[in-house]
Amino acid sequence: MRMFILGAGATGSLLARLLKRQGHHVVCGDRDPERARRFLGGSAPIAVHPVNARDIRSIVKAAHGAQFLVNACPAVFNKIVLRAALRLRADYLDTAAHLTASPFRAEQLRFDARFRAKGRAAIITAGVAPGLTNLLVAAAADQLDAVDQVQVRLYESTESDDPVSQWSAEVSFDEAVSRPRLYRGGRFVLGQRFGERERFRFPAPIGHVSVVLAAQDEVVTVPHVIPVQHMDAKIGGSDMDRLRRWYRQGKLRRSRGLVASRFPRTPTPATVDRLMHRRVLRNARFAVAVIVTGVKAGRPMCIRWDAGVPSLHTLSRHGHRRSPIAWATAQMMALFIKHFPKDLLGVHPPEEWPVELRRAVLRDARARGIRLAKRVTTLPSRGA
Repeated sequence: MRMFILGAGATGSLLARLLKRQGHHVVCGDRDPERARRFLGGSAPIAVHPVNARDIRSIVKAAHGAQFLVNACPAVFNKIVLRAALRLRADYLDTAAHLTASPFRAEQLRFDARFRAKGRAAIITAGVAPGLTNLLVAAAADQLDAVDQVQVRLYESTESDDPVSQWSAEVSFDEAVSRPRLYRGGRFVLGQRFGERERFRFPAPIGHVSVVLAAQDEVVTVPHVIPVQHMDAKIGGSDMDRLRRWYRQGKLRRSRGLVASRFPRTPTPATVDRLMHRRVLRNARFAVAVIVTGVKAGRPMCIRWDAGVPSLHTLSRHGHRRSPIAWATAQMMALFIKHFPKDLLGVHPPEEWPVELRRAVLRDARARGIRLAKRVTTLPSRGA
């Protein structure tokens, strides 16, 4: 298949290499082709065209002939890239929503009728978190007669002397200054930024960590698909602790804009190698937990999924000099493309996929090095 990837940074460049191995013809577009080639590596036979993601004509020209358009840019460009996919009559995938016009409904869903009319499919929020997390929620819901509560818990930690962006600087900043979305008592509400602190236990070697509310897209897609009463997402780890400290000091405000010293550009593989060699960057970890409680055959039940990915130190030893989040996101995007449901016309988040495709993606995620573990616990009956 002819694939066009818009945005060849830490995630998009690895995805390009993975899709090339899957047998696709891959072309990339980026605002900075020279930097994109440094991410891709000098030996990668993948063309990179200069593209302005704010200009639909620039995208369509560079992606001419593409059958599939991957949006690996910051979510602020979603609507422009979606329109470009429609002009190209291409299928589409992205990793996040922007949620500006409507804070509780992914803006990509507005394009559902147009994709159906073109006979094309668009899969949205299809990375690792959101993406893998959505699949884990759906997998747990499949085992329950009714779902009461969904909790998404993430761990992001970078052991470094200076801030190092695991995502693009724009994405990191946007998530840091956005108010968390919650689903409480069957209603969407906005939560307090860095609020509702709690202690949560991740599997070893992480252990107990303080987690706080964070803006995560799963919360605004899952309740539209799976009947649920309550849902929230919280993040813990050194990265979130640093953001919370800046927020309390008044240094983290949308009005102040993106400060490069706090949100530096994502390091290229060569820069990661250099930082690790100098011990400025020592390691990074990322982990996911999804806890779903509900009822099965009249009994309260809790299903917990844990997902772990290799640390930066482990990835580096195997030649992958990029953050665990970028690595896991690229792997999941490649699997969503591998199992892409072309018959599911329109715009859909991963939890809307047919169950057999969702299971296939999870099965292949394990094969690619993402550790998945499930635990089912029968809870005491209320009033018992």
